[in-house]
Amino acid sequence: MTQGEALALLKTGASIFLTGQPGSGKTHTVNRYLQWLKQQAVDYAYTASTGIAATHGHGVTIHAWSGIGVRDALHSRDLDTLAANRRLTTRIERAKVLVIDEISMLPARSLTLVDTVCRHIRGVPSPFGGLQVVLVGDFFQLPPVVRRGAESGMLPLGPGEDSFGAEFAHSSSGWRDLSPTVCYLSEQHRQSDRPYLEVLDAIRANACGADHRRRLATRRIAQGRWPEGCTRLFTHNAAVDEINQQELAKLGGETHNFTMVAKGPEPFVQALKRGCLSPEMLALKTGAAVMFTRNDQAGRYVNGTLGVVDAFEPDEGYPVVVARGGKRIVAEPASWKIDEAGKERASIVQVPLRLAWAMTVHKSQGMSLDAAVIDLSRAFEFGQGYVALSRLRTLAGLHLLGINERALMVHPRAVDKDAEFRAESETARAALAPNAAMRASQEAAFLAACKANRPTAAPGTPRAQRSSAYPKSYEVAAMRESHAQAYAPWTAAEESDLKRRHSQGESVAAIAARLGRTPGAIRSRLKKLALI
Repeated sequence: MTQGEALALLKTGASIFLTGQPGSGKTHTVNRYLQWLKQQAVDYAYTASTGIAATHGHGVTIHAWSGIGVRDALHSRDLDTLAANRRLTTRIERAKVLVIDEISMLPARSLTLVDTVCRHIRGVPSPFGGLQVVLVGDFFQLPPVVRRGAESGMLPLGPGEDSFGAEFAHSSSGWRDLSPTVCYLSEQHRQSDRPYLEVLDAIRANACGADHRRRLATRRIAQGRWPEGCTRLFTHNAAVDEINQQELAKLGGETHNFTMVAKGPEPFVQALKRGCLSPEMLALKTGAAVMFTRNDQAGRYVNGTLGVVDAFEPDEGYPVVVARGGKRIVAEPASWKIDEAGKERASIVQVPLRLAWAMTVHKSQGMSLDAAVIDLSRAFEFGQGYVALSRLRTLAGLHLLGINERALMVHPRAVDKDAEFRAESETARAALAPNAAMRASQEAAFLAACKANRPTAAPGTPRAQRSSAYPKSYEVAAMRESHAQAYAPWTAAEESDLKRRHSQGESVAAIAARLGRTPGAIRSRLKKLALI
């Protein structure tokens, strides 16, 4: 499927799983869609499974956005507590589209918890409370980290999820209920080196043969024989900081320090700092090997552009970097921010560089590199070698210190699912509306649905000022077909029954069903009675 075809499907409002090989344009396609949503004034939430990925789109982790945090389980009381969080409920209720990037690293259990929270807070039984959900990622890359053992008394999830055996998100009940349309991007925008692509494809199929291994062996180098200024990728954290500081110390001359500036609530600021590849205190010298840590809107550099600090500006003191190819770039401070409902909640500002003599494979995910020294002799996770090797544009850019057998393996479940995803994508492509008029009609229907449910007043506006948002008589009648007491005044007997059921631990959904009211009405009454 092409990027254009995937974008057309996204604009219909269907929930989508956007996947494809590294370099196929997943991020580019998502950014085009988010830009379109912004132009159409549709509220969306950009999230990711990791902080590093979330900062690329001015978002937060899905754990923070949904309120699940580090939980592996949710009790009914937990859901009621989350529903009482005004800021959380506001952002979940306002959103029309939820994007979750790097879905391969999100455990199945976590995706189902997000689904549960969205249904509960939005008061809609549809998957994820009726949101359009866009799942982005490649299951051949790094898998999720799953803790063993489960908490007792948790809410029931899907079959198999409580065993922690089906760790990938596509094994979750949340995914099965959502049943997203698969868009498998087939274009390649990173690698044009056919022999190298054949090696990567072989690793992706768990079929790395003798010829592929020989090609990799031609790129083996000895310790200490790597090219100057070349980024080194390691599988473990321990060596990375030590190598960078050792190399910086070898350089003569003055040290220039750049301190990060932060603004906003501390939890948001901390989330931004964890996701930002540039350190809080960046120490540089002339001659330092550096890497840009974000994409430049002007197109001068991208996340992963390598270079060497050549000088420092005389006026502002910003580093001047000479990139590969000789381009001189002034590295001016850039901002990373978290947007919520179209407004900036927090931001950090720092020179978008980091020392780049060495970095971990994990932090390299999503980058494109011209050259790198890679040590895979201690690879320990499925997909680790594939992620590292697929960062490079050509085989000539690879300088390989070592490689073990695990580095040539991807997760067997990823291989098993790949053919299924490709087939589903072809089916979706064939079903795509054949002409522009039909596609425009589908887009219009999606936008109309988004705008029909848009809040008419800002959160906190007194009810008297929200007359246009209050349901009309025929809407109330329709609601009472499923909730007999919808918008009816509360009696003393009902309040007493509500208090009793809440004290006995019944969930909001269960109380709503018994009292014939919507879950939102139950939560509102509980808040008024100061019970949540």
